[in-house]
Amino acid sequence: MTPADLAELLHGTAARVLAERGLDASVLPETLTVERPRNPEHGDYATNVAMQVAKKVGVVPRDLATWLAEALTAADGIDSAEVAGPGFLNIRLAADAQGAIVSKVLAEGDAYGSGDALAGRRINLEFVSANPTGPIHLGGTRWAAVGDALGRVLEAQGGDITREYYFNDHGGQIDRFTRSLIASAQGLPAPEDGYAGDYIVEIANSVVAQRPDALDLPEDERHEVFRSIGVDLMFAHIKRTLHEFGVDFDVYFHENSLFESGAVDKAVETLKTSGNLYFDDGAWWLKSTDYGDDKDRVVIKSDGNAAYIAGDIAYFQDKRSRGFDLCIYMLGADHHGYIARLKAAAAAFGDDPDTVEVMIGQMVNLVRDGQAVKMSKRAGTVITLDDLVEAIGVDAARYSLVRSSVDQGIDIDLALWASASNENPVYYVQYAHARLSSIARNAAELGLSGDGADLALLTHDREGELIRTLGEYPRVVAKAAELREPHRVARYLEELAGTYHRFYDACRILPQGDEEPGPLHTARLALCAATRQVLGNGLGLLGVGAPERM
Repeated sequence: MTPADLAELLHGTAARVLAERGLDASVLPETLTVERPRNPEHGDYATNVAMQVAKKVGVVPRDLATWLAEALTAADGIDSAEVAGPGFLNIRLAADAQGAIVSKVLAEGDAYGSGDALAGRRINLEFVSANPTGPIHLGGTRWAAVGDALGRVLEAQGGDITREYYFNDHGGQIDRFTRSLIASAQGLPAPEDGYAGDYIVEIANSVVAQRPDALDLPEDERHEVFRSIGVDLMFAHIKRTLHEFGVDFDVYFHENSLFESGAVDKAVETLKTSGNLYFDDGAWWLKSTDYGDDKDRVVIKSDGNAAYIAGDIAYFQDKRSRGFDLCIYMLGADHHGYIARLKAAAAAFGDDPDTVEVMIGQMVNLVRDGQAVKMSKRAGTVITLDDLVEAIGVDAARYSLVRSSVDQGIDIDLALWASASNENPVYYVQYAHARLSSIARNAAELGLSGDGADLALLTHDREGELIRTLGEYPRVVAKAAELREPHRVARYLEELAGTYHRFYDACRILPQGDEEPGPLHTARLALCAATRQVLGNGLGLLGVGAPERM
């Protein structure tokens, strides 16, 4: 019996108890909450439903809890239900009901933990979207790991997810990048507002290798050659780096296409016609304060050029025209203002602002020997995805970036995350999976498996703790999707690994010496197989490997 199954049983029981006493059962919440108590002595699960409902129906909470306890104790799968304090209800499951969680995991396999809360929803998930002016820095690397994991979590809840990279190939940054390449090819220092680093030298040399005449061309043609070839080379490097990091996109959307296709002009005219753009001081402004923004935003500047928000507005319209009913933007720490302006843009088009969600990610710092690592030799100014992977590997890099809420800045201790120790969270989780894989191999050599196990034999406290932890996994994934917080999966996996290691220390799994295999060995092997399955499922949602050996 999973927590969801118990919540459903509790709801039905409470409705019946209230109805039998002539009380209004409609006051019950649609979904009742059951939680694992901090102190295992208080039971397997606890609920405060009696305290939630009693006042609404005019009874004493402890009386209602007593009625519920009597009814639950008589239900299949419940060993006991006891009233505590002013009206809490502590519940213990029967051993066979707990064992049903193991059966469910093994029966559902890779699908265990999946749900349908987002079924039928088309979601555009835009993340990374780093400008093609340099390698992906640590902020973009965090979004690569978190965005990819979030996409997997949303898919696990039935969402139709399109991963999209917004390719910023329009505007001043590309001009500065181009001028930096030209300066490097000419043997000159980078422009004051330009880009530096070994990668600029490499790309500039590659442009000249492809077009030996590039530096001899007239200025406009030279600029276009270095721009077009340089951007292509830089973006090819970005795509290759992301792919090696386990991140691929369904759509690479070119910002420049919005201008070339006339989409920006069309969006601007639509807003003018609707009266949501007004002309003042030589510029066109969006009435974004009418829709909750802190100030109106310039869309067309006084020099006639489009402001950055003009592309954003047209881009949102394009996403909606492609049929997405939710557009999630994952942006850096300096983009807080985009939340209100993007929602205001949606509202100005007569759209629901809730079709826009903006997630803001905080900064990432690398630490070595207690000191911040401040510069990349290759990029010259920032630490990159390549630097992080070179230092600790792909799995540790992804896990270290996903396991904390994006609302928090994080420091990544390179020595810790490269270590083969229990202090390293990814090692701790992966080692549990590898240990379980080793047990399965050793069992197979003895001709043993968990097939046909009598799971009611799993009555040890450590067995029960592990089973209940397995039962929490679907709820963790559902909540991670609902709140857009894939770090919940990582923290759950660490809890599961710890619970498994405690079980391993307390319960012998395989027969020793001349001991004859028995039903308890079979049951524990089934529990191990279920634990291995859930660890593998969770690591898969994070895009992290589940090793068979370590």
